Amino acid sequence: MTQHIGVFVTGGIAAYKVPGIVRDLIKAGHEVRVAMTPSAAAFVTPTTLATVSKAQVLTDADAEQNPEHVAHVALAHWMDLAVVVPATANTLAKLAFGLADNVVTTTLLAFNGPKLLVPAMNDQMWQNPQTQQNIAHLKALGFRVLQPATGFLAEGYAAVGRMPEPSVIAAFIATYQPAAFLAGRTVLVTAGGTRERLDPVRYLTNDSSGKMGTALANVAAAAGARVTLITTATQPVLPDVTVVKVASAAQMTQAVLAAFAESDVAIMAAAVADYRPVSAADLKLKKTGTAGLSLELTQTQDILKTLGTTKTHQLVVGFAAETDHLLANAQQKLAAKHADLLVANRVGPGIGFNQDVNQVTLLAPSREPEAVPAASKVAVAAAILHRIEAAL
Repeated sequence: MTQHIGVFVTGGIAAYKVPGIVRDLIKAGHEVRVAMTPSAAAFVTPTTLATVSKAQVLTDADAEQNPEHVAHVALAHWMDLAVVVPATANTLAKLAFGLADNVVTTTLLAFNGPKLLVPAMNDQMWQNPQTQQNIAHLKALGFRVLQPATGFLAEGYAAVGRMPEPSVIAAFIATYQPAAFLAGRTVLVTAGGTRERLDPVRYLTNDSSGKMGTALANVAAAAGARVTLITTATQPVLPDVTVVKVASAAQMTQAVLAAFAESDVAIMAAAVADYRPVSAADLKLKKTGTAGLSLELTQTQDILKTLGTTKTHQLVVGFAAETDHLLANAQQKLAAKHADLLVANRVGPGIGFNQDVNQVTLLAPSREPEAVPAASKVAVAAAILHRIEAAL
């Protein structure tokens, strides 16, 4: 869905990354307008941001150039969502106390919609009790805050305070939820295709990218849940998501069973191998003459069925990726796995595996199938999670 997004740049060294963030938002289909503080212009120019946003940048210097309207109020009326990136300690303090002494803070004070903050600063400034008090107060006022990353800072050492990667910021914006509809819930999600080793350099796998499962984890976290993501994939993940990396079906089974007891919801979105080699070679398998290669395979443990037959209080959600007879195969899987909800999605060109778009049908015992129209995987994830919340 196209949104009008206001990007507000303040005076931190991380401002040099903002043009790329603006470009990515536009590539995602949004309209973007930028406002910046005088200090921000020391790190990135208004001309650069105007070029990538295809719109005039609002600064203190030109705020009064169009006397037919009040510039900061006009921008506030135009926006659907505001993102402050990077958000310095100084700007956070001003926002916490309602100060309005530049075009960024005046616009944000005039804006009644969702406000997302991406703090970036030195670790000592971030950990200062006054900054943390301001953060807590801003959250209480309804601001959403993206936790800074731990990494190499401008001061020359690694610590917390670094601005998260642009891909994580994009996920933070894309997964914003107006209500914490899963607050207090513990959600377990799996994602990605497992890898079953043949030898040290080869494995059996599938085309799953992990995008759907990761979207479910990120949206659940944005909706207030405590989330554990058990994944084989490398996709942008919000800092509030606890990530457990695995490779094989056996490793995923072990990790899922360890987390299941404490979960309210288990969403098995991973594409887990049905079979694995009986044994993996210690050394690389060599080609021998013109003869073929025979592999002896054995079934892996059925994670979804294990959860479905051992659940106590948990809501168990499975996925069925099919190339044919979608609903018939999915209905059979729903019953056989003892799942509470099954997400059926057809795999084909432009949709499903390794794509940004999905189209699914939700199946539950004694209910009519519920179709979710084709949309981004983030939007589909939100629809699935709202259905789960209703079931809870």
